[in-house]
Amino acid sequence: MSSSGRTLSGRTVSRRTLGKAGLTGVVATAAATRLSAPAWADGPVGDIPVAEVRARSVVLVHGLYADGSSWIDVVPHLQDAGLDVAVVQNPLTTLADATAETRRVLALHEGPTVLVGHSWSGTIVSEVGGDEGISALVYVAARAPDADEDFPALAKQYPTPPASAGVVVAADGYAQLGETAFLEDFAGGVPTARARALYAVQGRNLASLPGERTTTAAWRVKPTWYQVSTQDRTINPDLERFLAHRMGANTIELDTSHVSLITEPRSVAALILAAAGRS
Repeated sequence: MSSSGRTLSGRTVSRRTLGKAGLTGVVATAAATRLSAPAWADGPVGDIPVAEVRARSVVLVHGLYADGSSWIDVVPHLQDAGLDVAVVQNPLTTLADATAETRRVLALHEGPTVLVGHSWSGTIVSEVGGDEGISALVYVAARAPDADEDFPALAKQYPTPPASAGVVVAADGYAQLGETAFLEDFAGGVPTARARALYAVQGRNLASLPGERTTTAAWRVKPTWYQVSTQDRTINPDLERFLAHRMGANTIELDTSHVSLITEPRSVAALILAAAGRS
């Protein structure tokens, strides 16, 4: 499997050649050091390679400061393409709890399956995505840690995103985003009324959860797609570019905030469909 970049419709796409097996990952650099970000720009999702393995199911996982309803605008596009779709209700307690719940949902659906994670749940994709039956991985403005990587340390090599200042940890040890940070730095571009509703339903996570480490990195052995949010104020966009580059992922950039699954659901769905072998 090989990785290269070429310009298409005004942007550079990180491409991955997918063989008939479609399940062997590109060898990526193991160093958790900052690399120069590829010079990518906006472009049509249609430029992204389509997997040769045709999936039957898609399992979606939400990240921090959210719940499963964050995927509600993406789901119909996948269902209309004939895919069996499920959304994991991430417990946001420990990585062990989150991976167990994800595997419970995966077990209910016939493979091949595409596993998709937004934001922190890219950690789950990296931990679970190597399981049998998962044909492809999709990271949506997401973390993508290497095995046993100190991801917070990696993130500190980049400017701190504004949303970080809005994290509020309660006396019980659970965290959430304050309303101002949620509306301005997390859910940018979402109409105010809906953003306030999303704020109300956000999940509270155990404050220690973001520091947990994976035991493996599924992106090393599975075909991978990545979506960068260029206006992200929750994860630094250059960090997202680094992660996509390190994985050799098929990559698109969207000129939107962290919640691209809400602001750009058609484009996010199109990326998932490419990973599912649907053009």
